[in-house]
Amino acid sequence: MAADRLPPRATPWVALPAALLVSMLIQGCTGLDTAPWLGVPLTEDFDLRNSTEVRTFADYLALEQRVFAQLDAEVYADTETGPEQDLLRFSSGSASDPRAWHPNWNRTFELPADEPVGGVLLLHGMSDSPYSLRALGEALNRQGYQVVGLRLPGHGTAPSGLRHVRWKDMAAAVRLGMEHLAARVGDRPVHIVGYSTGATLGLDFALEALDGRASPVPASLILVSPAIGIHPAAAFAVWKRRLSALPGLGGLAWLNVEPEFDPYKYNSFATRAGEEVHVLTRSVAQRLASRARAGRLGDFPPTLVFKSNADATVTNESVVERLLGQLGADRHELVLFDVNRLAAKSVLKIYDPRALTTSVVGDPALPFTVTLVTNTDGDSLTVEARRQRPYSATFSSVEALDMSWPPAVISLSHVALPFPPDDPLYGQRPPDNAQALFLGQMAIQGERGLFALSSDWLLRMRHNPFYDYLERRALDWAHQHQTTPGRPTKE
Repeated sequence: MAADRLPPRATPWVALPAALLVSMLIQGCTGLDTAPWLGVPLTEDFDLRNSTEVRTFADYLALEQRVFAQLDAEVYADTETGPEQDLLRFSSGSASDPRAWHPNWNRTFELPADEPVGGVLLLHGMSDSPYSLRALGEALNRQGYQVVGLRLPGHGTAPSGLRHVRWKDMAAAVRLGMEHLAARVGDRPVHIVGYSTGATLGLDFALEALDGRASPVPASLILVSPAIGIHPAAAFAVWKRRLSALPGLGGLAWLNVEPEFDPYKYNSFATRAGEEVHVLTRSVAQRLASRARAGRLGDFPPTLVFKSNADATVTNESVVERLLGQLGADRHELVLFDVNRLAAKSVLKIYDPRALTTSVVGDPALPFTVTLVTNTDGDSLTVEARRQRPYSATFSSVEALDMSWPPAVISLSHVALPFPPDDPLYGQRPPDNAQALFLGQMAIQGERGLFALSSDWLLRMRHNPFYDYLERRALDWAHQHQTTPGRPTKE
């Protein structure tokens, strides 16, 4: 998911509304490409307001089949082909055309288990697709879990889908997925793995289940780069979207429009999507705070959070203030991937006083475990995992991980955590097939303005060199929490 940044701190707050209005009007008057993937409304996608016939997970999959048929007929069929479109996702036969990949990870997938030990629902982030949690889902399936990677409404098709999707539509799809898994695994536990906005949807479902409005109560939550809080500027998205309906201001329907070369993620981001993430995060935060004030968070599902200390998309402090700091003691954990402390000595790195390490390491008031994955020392690229127990100001144990920071990598990022180094699309090295599309770690230099990819896109880390540790901890967490409230695990 995407988030805008606030203006510089010196800007008077009273001047912000006027400045933002001027900026929005300039953006809205800017002409946008009328490409079909930006404008075609995909009316066959799931929408609570007109999908009343969708009552089961099977119904949802049938509707998903129809929306992909509509995508073929109204977007792919209306997009040019040829060498000039070789990296265009919506050009048939291009290197970025996901329909040529088997399976097409933009669609909902299910990994069955003959005798499942439990179920796992995977929830991707805003503008992403089920591909983002594919590797973790396959690892859980190998351990005997029935796994569903859910395609959320508005996703996996075209960016225009994000102009109409609502978070309540996505939440309704989550309920269908959880009901389906519960039916498949019987009285075995069902876990939720959520990435970015998918993590927030997992929290929403857990709160609904605890209040008796959904079922089953998750046995545990595993949250990767969770969107618990986003930049306050996102509150203005609703006004941008409303103004976009006025003649000549159609550009305001988008926070950004970029070339679409990624087969499994939209590069363009609709204003409506930012608005919905803002409303969703506020709803979840308010309900968590309300239950905390009433002393009703002691039974919240055990929650494991993976977070990068460097994250330009979601706010770091919200993980503590809005989530883990409010939950019951001794049941929850934050695994924090630090910046590369050796590389951070460079004058090119600006110290960030809001870094999560400064607020959680050594704080004896925290009711949750903190595991810090960081350099062994300031002169080494090797890393270790330092464990700080709840209500402790010191590390109780240190685990050597036999892992190191890759050269020239200064930090992870919001988007890096769920992807292993050998990911064929976003990984450390291109696959053996020289013709395959690769969007991972690239060393490219040349004149500015030459590349379709922005410098920010090229610089951002897109895989996790410590993914094996993340996967091991996630598998252990699910295994350790195999009892769902009210649904005892079979021996």
